[in-house]
Amino acid sequence: MPWQQLIKDFRDVVPGVDFWSLRLVADRKETLSMREGVVEPPRHALSRGAHLTFIDRGGLAYAATSELSRAGLRRACDRAQQWLETARRHSLFDAARIARPQRSGSYQSRVVTPWESWSLTDKLELLQDIDQHLKISASIVDRQAQLSRRCSEVLLLTSDGVEIEQTFHYLLPGYAAIANAGTQTQMRSGGGWGSARQGGLEQLAAFDFPASATRVAEEALALVAAPECPNTTASLLLLPSQMMLQIHESIGHPLELDRILGDERNYAGTSFVTLDMFGNYRYGSELLNVTFDPDQPAEMASYGFDDDGTPAERNHLIRAGILERPLGGAVSQARADMRGVANARACDWNRPAIDRMANLNLEPGDASLDALIGSIEYGVLMDSNRSWSIDDSRNKFQFGCELGRLIRDGELKGLLRNPSYRGVSATFWRNLAGVGDSSSFEIWGTPNCGKGEPNQTIQVGHASPACVFHQVEIFGGD
Repeated sequence: MPWQQLIKDFRDVVPGVDFWSLRLVADRKETLSMREGVVEPPRHALSRGAHLTFIDRGGLAYAATSELSRAGLRRACDRAQQWLETARRHSLFDAARIARPQRSGSYQSRVVTPWESWSLTDKLELLQDIDQHLKISASIVDRQAQLSRRCSEVLLLTSDGVEIEQTFHYLLPGYAAIANAGTQTQMRSGGGWGSARQGGLEQLAAFDFPASATRVAEEALALVAAPECPNTTASLLLLPSQMMLQIHESIGHPLELDRILGDERNYAGTSFVTLDMFGNYRYGSELLNVTFDPDQPAEMASYGFDDDGTPAERNHLIRAGILERPLGGAVSQARADMRGVANARACDWNRPAIDRMANLNLEPGDASLDALIGSIEYGVLMDSNRSWSIDDSRNKFQFGCELGRLIRDGELKGLLRNPSYRGVSATFWRNLAGVGDSSSFEIWGTPNCGKGEPNQTIQVGHASPACVFHQVEIFGGD
């Protein structure tokens, strides 16, 4: 995106402050979808704007505008200066303590097959083919398929001369089939439904898109006829598709440093984690190793720098079960006077960067999936999240999955419908008894994590192997 004139205009109108940063964002989205054999209208969205940050005499203020003229930028600067006056009177800490970006650089998603290399006809024909593979029975009462892309270009400039340019390409595929018989209705999804990866159309293969479409429909039909998941306390084997949300809700959100400091209590609750836990609290068993990892090329939140300009580096948050480090960017690190990571992120040009999950991964162990299954005398395997609930301290939770399988004497048995489980974050992870090796390690992510006031919906990545937990409360839909 050519920003040269806009940058010149901004430099002409920006006032003399101790520090400023200018973040320019150009974002494009396109979505193609089909439902029950009918192509739905394509959806396109374009967004372009500027976000500026001022730090001056201990105050911190933001402003944003999509009026990218000299006059529009001057008005945004005036608003930021007005907020600076308020911030100086009511500041909770000295903003001059916030670490400033020190290094210029760039990042670009790795793309092998660009979105534009396929024609619109090619993409729609693929969705039509998937629709036919989902339509295997009259008992499939609803079916959907979609293919979306997003491209974001971000340029960050600072008064210290730092320039950071990053371009991100995201792919969001997926499909789902809903089966019904009498009063029983079941849904099965696949092909990346509800998830996303960074890259081009080559990422479709990683989600088994479109090859798993027939299996998805067959499993939806089988689940309608399957027995109900039993109510029991037993071993639980979670596949990576469900580990994604387990990590997200009961590790990611509790470790956000601004939440720990109290920023989210009005909107989405606080955290059971407190500042004095870091360095000594046993979050899980010795098998639990969790990293902030921006270096997985295909993962949704890989990047070179966060939106405050901090270089992104891989760090352990939890090592051998012990809590080491929070998810806190430069502002929260200054407020709490502790180490964090480069995870200050904004959803678009009209939002400031706040502490967000990025790539939060559970590191592989040394057990194959067959070995994990073989270690279970009695338990349930669960795949693909269907529902979730967690309390306002991100501690007690309850999750439902699309598909379950009974495990007895180390062998997989039949399907179970409506499999669900509940637990408490503070003890659930201590019952982690088996971690899969790299052969079961999968990259997942969600494009719609919400947080903040005003709300910000952002993409996050979670990669994990399959994992076994003992002594879990499991239940069905009866």
